[in-house]
Amino acid sequence: MKTKQSGVSEQANARIGGRYAGTKTLTIREAREGLSHPDQMFAGDDEVIVTRRGEPIARILPIAPQPRLRSLKAFLAGQPMQTVPSEVLIAEDREDRC
Repeated sequence: MKTKQSGVSEQANARIGGRYAGTKTLTIREAREGLSHPDQMFAGDDEVIVTRRGEPIARILPIAPQPRLRSLKAFLAGQPMQTVPSEVLIAEDREDRC
């Protein structure tokens, strides 16, 4: 008997023996049949364990979200402003070398 939400059979969950609590488990046949609508089968933040004869053979993981980069404008706004002109700094550095 398949559940309507995930397409995971109760038999498949029972065969795994609860070793992977909190994850969905599918047999190879269920995974093959569900590939016509993977957005429903693999949607969510859970990982999916694919089994053959009750033994896990594959693990399908959700994609980790990419870190968001700040905009260049926000980055530049956070940088300290230079109060002394570059020409003055270069001239002082050259004087110190002599």
